[in-house]
Amino acid sequence: MSPFQAFDFFFGVLLFLLLRWLALLHNLLSFPRLKPLPTPHRPTASILVPARNEAENLRRSLPSLLRQGALEVLVLDDLSQDGTPQVAQALGQGHPSFRLLPGTPPPPGWKGKNWACWQLAKEAKGEVLVFTDADVVWEEGALGGLLAGLSDRPLLSALPRQEVEGLGAGILVPFVMGGLFSFLPHPLLERLRVANGQVLAFRREAYFAFGGHEAVKGEVLEDVALARKAKAYRLALGTGLFRVRMYQSYREVLEGFGKNFLDIHLKNPAILLGSAFYHLALYTFPWLWGRPDLGLLGLGERLLLQVALGGPLWPAFLAPLAPVLLLPVYLKALLPGKRWKGRPIV
Repeated sequence: MSPFQAFDFFFGVLLFLLLRWLALLHNLLSFPRLKPLPTPHRPTASILVPARNEAENLRRSLPSLLRQGALEVLVLDDLSQDGTPQVAQALGQGHPSFRLLPGTPPPPGWKGKNWACWQLAKEAKGEVLVFTDADVVWEEGALGGLLAGLSDRPLLSALPRQEVEGLGAGILVPFVMGGLFSFLPHPLLERLRVANGQVLAFRREAYFAFGGHEAVKGEVLEDVALARKAKAYRLALGTGLFRVRMYQSYREVLEGFGKNFLDIHLKNPAILLGSAFYHLALYTFPWLWGRPDLGLLGLGERLLLQVALGGPLWPAFLAPLAPVLLLPVYLKALLPGKRWKGRPIV
């Protein structure tokens, strides 16, 4: 690369980093934030948990769900092989709001999680249907805060605080999940219907009016597809109400992100590979090619992100490694034969 080419390249890197800083500062000031509140009597809420091989996660999350004051907490055992139904039954036994439901195999054309959520929705009685992943722990007052944030909207998606465990997952999960907060300003994220399936709250009538999970039965990114079906929705920061530990090892990150990275990038391999280069250019190349000023600008963005989202600071200092560690994830996303929890992702 000639000196002039290097100048043009790193000038572009500077512009993209400044755009991320602008988006981050905008979102720090204007991103809606959910606050803990007592659970109201109305509207009534059903908390719905699809659970496939989630025994360990339920030990952490189910007690917090049962304390929320919901009309009901329904856990659907999605043909687990790790003792999930036994753990759920032991934790929920004697609680008047708890029910354990046996799941059935997904029919042709259905993704497993979508089928599990649809079974839950048809059993639920609440005026608000709240879908939450089994690895999400709810803080005190979370349901009240969620219902207040939903207000009269048909759909609310909340972003939990990401907990980390292990070096590989600790570097990559905050990098990927936190990066959304500095990618685009909040109004543009909502316009693109960005959503997070870890916590989704629907008004019952709106959910069934557009067909619920049945309308997106074959989608890997069912959260985004559901947000696009809803007439209106809200994306809010729920780091004070919810916390989640998505993956505990690099292998889990590879399998988990690898299954949906292509869908996140509009199912377009060119966009996927462009994303890989973009992140290498912003966070890794400046350190390799003698531009520590740009490297520090990227580190500063990631540090502020971690502070804003309530995460530990150490992953930010390792952000230059994240795009390199993500390269196998991009490759995995391009390859056929992906599986998740024993099921093929087609």
